[in-house]
Amino acid sequence: METLARIPQLLVYGVVSGSILSLGGIGVSLTYSVLGFSNFAHGDIMALGAYLALALLPAASALGISGRPLGALSFGADFVGALLLAVVATCAVVLTLDRILFRRLRNAGRITLMIASVGVALGLRSLIQFCWGPQPQYYSAKIQRAQVIPGLGVKIKPDQIFIVATAIGLTLLLHLFLRHTRIGKAMRATADNAALARVTGINAERVIVWTWILGASLAAVAGILIGIENKFIMPELGWQLLLPIFAAVILGGLGNAYGAMVGGVVIGVCEEVSTAFLSTAYKPAVAFVILILMLLVRPTGILGRRG
Repeated sequence: METLARIPQLLVYGVVSGSILSLGGIGVSLTYSVLGFSNFAHGDIMALGAYLALALLPAASALGISGRPLGALSFGADFVGALLLAVVATCAVVLTLDRILFRRLRNAGRITLMIASVGVALGLRSLIQFCWGPQPQYYSAKIQRAQVIPGLGVKIKPDQIFIVATAIGLTLLLHLFLRHTRIGKAMRATADNAALARVTGINAERVIVWTWILGASLAAVAGILIGIENKFIMPELGWQLLLPIFAAVILGGLGNAYGAMVGGVVIGVCEEVSTAFLSTAYKPAVAFVILILMLLVRPTGILGRRG
């Protein structure tokens, strides 16, 4: 009975975790649908964004942005400014990597691009360790008091509300971008049929640049949100996130951004609820089991196309 009583609270933690995984999964799905390869460096791009936010925090403070905590949150407006600067810096790094590496390999095939992304992941991880060292970097030492959700009897911290609200807001903005902007429609057309999109006059290079920008931006925000939730980050952050992110993407449907959103929440909830019955050390195993089951039962994923 005590175990079952914990499940509602674990569901809240799962939604928070799943919101972050959804943002990370969207970037993987966008890259796959437009560029045609699985980007194994995506987790380390998330880690890079998280570290850049800490590094750019003094720059945000130097601009005169207040560091006073925003309400009950553990951070102030200066950290929000650092978040935006980190997003821009992460996009710049990713676009540079595309120019000097991925663009040259686009005609070499998916396997070559995938292997190259593994090399990029290792390179980014080494860069993070070189610049910031192997020790944890702390976001905040402030202890937050959780608030009880009326009528549900479960607790949630202000930072967690911020995380979920940010994920929902960015997801809605992405939906509007893909549905109602010219470049968003071009991205959807390229994902459906790249050859036909080029014939109709769509600028493929412009689409690819915007794909990297969107994926890198969401990855950076996701990495920063992890830092806010866990209060610290480590160089291995990207590697630890890689399996649950890919599990979320495959669960929702590889190449389907909306499926990645659904898959992220499902993986996050399942991982957290599993801790009521298993050790927290088995969280990655839960994601792996869900991944294998989905590949066996429905390889195209929840929202993937059949056949």
